[in-house]
Parts: sequence; structure tokens; C-alpha cells
Amino acid sequence: MQAAVEASSYYRHLGGNHYESTIHAQGAWNTHEQHMAPVSGLMVHALEQFQPRPDMRLARLNFDILGLIPAGEFTIETTLLRPGKTIELLQGELLSEGRVAVRVTAWRLQKNDTTAVEAYEDQALASLESSVPWDGMSVWPGGFIKTLEGRSVPGHRPGRGRAWLHSPFTMLDGGELASPLVRLLGLADSANGVAARLAPVPGGYMFPNVDLSIHIYREPVGEWLGLDTHVTLAGDGIGLTSSVLNDIKGPFGRTEQILTVRPIPLAK
Repeated sequence: MQAAVEASSYYRHLGGNHYESTIHAQGAWNTHEQHMAPVSGLMVHALEQFQPRPDMRLARLNFDILGLIPAGEFTIETTLLRPGKTIELLQGELLSEGRVAVRVTAWRLQKNDTTAVEAYEDQALASLESSVPWDGMSVWPGGFIKTLEGRSVPGHRPGRGRAWLHSPFTMLDGGELASPLVRLLGLADSANGVAARLAPVPGGYMFPNVDLSIHIYREPVGEWLGLDTHVTLAGDGIGLTSSVLNDIKGPFGRTEQILTVRPIPLAK
């Protein structure tokens, strides 16, 4: 059972690797599932806590969504798949109701001083200060969506989303602090809703993502995530949502989400 709506966090930490989702982590497609956005944030937090190495950081995360992510209690198990002095491959699994619901593999790379050759090609999203209040995410149901504050920037439209997102809720209860990476990646899966080409209405189409692939070329800062997003829908039931991730300093990474596009069943 989900925790009370008065909760100020997405999750309760039950000790060790045990957690419980609150109503704020509720998904958009089903009332009894978790949204992938806070799930991915929490799993990144678990990876950060696993055998931490201050000389390394997470650089690529690939999440596979292996089915509905049940609300309520679950565990996250982390392991080291490929040890190394400068390159490591980690794995995290979210287990609920006797099965693995989400699996993530993550490359953790050694940090070096490369400021002499630092360069970026992704175009920065228009600044947070130039954005305007936007409630476009309100077309989606679910507890997670209700936690979001949105702002749009010029050029925002269906299929080509340019928006900033923020949440006042913490990832975990009890004052357990999360890094900026956790806070921002805990919003990144929202890209698929920010620039949706199709409205989630009966008789229309659903388009859930089955994965979330994130490449992080710069360590992010702050609490606002900027999403510069393109959505592609092919004619055979497959789609792709692609985003450049921004923080208040500019671009810091990219995400890809492969979509399964199918009719929304009519209510019986």
C-alpha cells in the first residue's frame, strides 16, 4: 500500500535496500504502478551509494523496464559487473512482488582534469529566467505528475518540447539528501510527456517507453531540469523520444526512450 498523500518525499527508506513508494511516485498509465522518473532517480541514488569512489562518476545509465513497476514496498540490489581502476560497470535491480521490474547498468568512469580541452556542441535551452509558467503536464494523471512545476520556453509544441521542470519533493524521507544528479535524473523520464505528440485520451494511443538511456557528459548542478526534446513516431508502432538535458549552467547530457505505440483500450 502506498504511503499517505501528506508525504513530502517520493519514497520512504525502510532500512538497508528496502523502500516504499508514496503517492507522489504514482505512474500515469495505471494507478497501482510507479512512474519511471522517480524510480530512475532512486536507482541512481543506490548506485551512487554502492562502493563509492570519489575519483569516479556515473557517465552512462541504461534502464530496461521489464514490466509494470508495482507501487508499494520493493528492494534495490546493486552489484559490480566489471571492476577496474579507471572504468567500472555497475548494475542495479528493482525487485517487487517476486520479480525484477527494472534493471539498470551504469558505466562509472575515472575523473581527470580536462578543462584545457573542454568543449560542448549541444545548444543550450533558453534560460529559466526567460521561461513562462506552463501546466502542460496536467493532461497526464497520476501522483508523480502532480508534483511537477513546469515552465516553457519559445518554440515549445507537441513533438518538439522545450521546458523546464522542478519538484519540491525530496527523493527520500528522513532528511536523506540526494545529489543534484539524483534530483535531475529523477525528472528525466518526464521527457516523453513534455513533448507528447498524442493526447492520452480513450480511443487514442498510448506510448509508454520500455527503456531510458542516459549519457552524462558533465556533472549537473541545481534543482531545475531543462528538456529540449524531439518525439518521433514511425508507422509500425515504434517511436523514439530524444532529449538534450540542461541544468542552469547549460547542457549536461542526453536521453533516449524507445516507445511502444498502441491503441488505448476502450473502457468496457
